[in-house]
Amino acid sequence: MQTNLNRREMLAAAGGLLAAGIAAPATATAGTNRTRTVAEPFGYCFNTSTIRGQKLGIVEQIDLTSQAGYDSIEPWLRDIDEYVKAGGSLSDLKKRIDDAGLTVESAIGFAQWIVDDDAARKEGLEVAKRDMDTLRQIGGIRIAAPPTGATKQTDLNLFNAAKRYRALLELGDQMDVIPQVEVWGFSSSLSRLGESMFVAIESGHPKACLLPDVYHIYKGGSDFAGLGLLSRSAIQVFHVNDYPANPPRETINDSHRVYPGDGVAPLTEIFRMIHQAGFRGTLSLELFNRDYWQQDPLEVAKTGLQKTKAAVLQAGLDQPVKAD
Repeated sequence: MQTNLNRREMLAAAGGLLAAGIAAPATATAGTNRTRTVAEPFGYCFNTSTIRGQKLGIVEQIDLTSQAGYDSIEPWLRDIDEYVKAGGSLSDLKKRIDDAGLTVESAIGFAQWIVDDDAARKEGLEVAKRDMDTLRQIGGIRIAAPPTGATKQTDLNLFNAAKRYRALLELGDQMDVIPQVEVWGFSSSLSRLGESMFVAIESGHPKACLLPDVYHIYKGGSDFAGLGLLSRSAIQVFHVNDYPANPPRETINDSHRVYPGDGVAPLTEIFRMIHQAGFRGTLSLELFNRDYWQQDPLEVAKTGLQKTKAAVLQAGLDQPVKAD
């Protein structure tokens, strides 16, 4: 019988595997009108949690994202479900997204794919199937796969988690949507890069990938240097944000996230590392700052894009890499 890995064993195993990266093929990127440059080689996406407090519907969120100048939108499935329950048409929503010049590079769902309970996991896969079906109907191609239902579990068997992630990926193959293992820094499981990448790698699936987040990597206690070990296909969407020096890591929470460049996160080093590793995917701004929720949503979206672009430009990705 397979026993659980303790943290030291897991990290040692993951370290060797990470060096090889994941051999997933590159997938489609945003088909926008913006021409990416050497200095700005990433796509810019808007995660609608950033304006959750303003309580806009998905139609308003789409219009706002386009007006603010983003390439793509990362919606929450719960907002799309509310739209459908109110009589909205997914085909109409897709047309609105297309007409706005946006793509749906990722979306946020909370299916319990990873839990130990067989019945709950079976229902979780049904939820994931419905979410993926909804997502494909509006043109979406990826969905977050966080450790929902296992956030308080301290004895999660990572080999079992990898098998469950493979099952989710195989469902994604059927639905034409890629689930991305999401790092959740506050969770007792998959809170660290090493754990999350172990699950992705040991799934043995060619489309396995990670959905990292600047704040969550910090909150979970991983060193950002680990990002430099990941191949270009291992990360396709990256949640960007920043965090202040206080409160400390132990007590900081989602609401403390700030615009890129307004905190102390080593964004220049992060962007340089993932760029050198081959990442050319999408940066998705994801914030939960309650102060921003009290402000004009369009101004919040515009400010977020401006500051994200500034942080990317600050990284000097168009400059030659200096040898050590």
